[in-house]
Amino acid sequence: MNKEKKYQKLALSLLFDAIGYVSYLIPGLGELSDIVWAPASAYIMTKMYKGNKGKVAGAIAFIEEAMPGLDVIPTFTLMWLYTYVFSSKESKTTIEV
Repeated sequence: MNKEKKYQKLALSLLFDAIGYVSYLIPGLGELSDIVWAPASAYIMTKMYKGNKGKVAGAIAFIEEAMPGLDVIPTFTLMWLYTYVFSSKESKTTIEV
């Protein structure tokens, strides 16, 4: 994946995490918005990250948005970090014996 697409995905991740925080802005009504946002965020996550990794991330995103009080977890951004920072081939070092 080229760098531009990689950082576009980061921008989208930050946006989607911000949308998840909206439920804190309007007490009472915010939790109602999670009923819509939880499945939507799971769907978006599976489209952003393909394969089993995307399915697991989608399930985690759904649970995080559906459970009260967990909206503070930036699931999309954490998934981006996992994919492009912690799991990237460039960041891994090999030790030769």
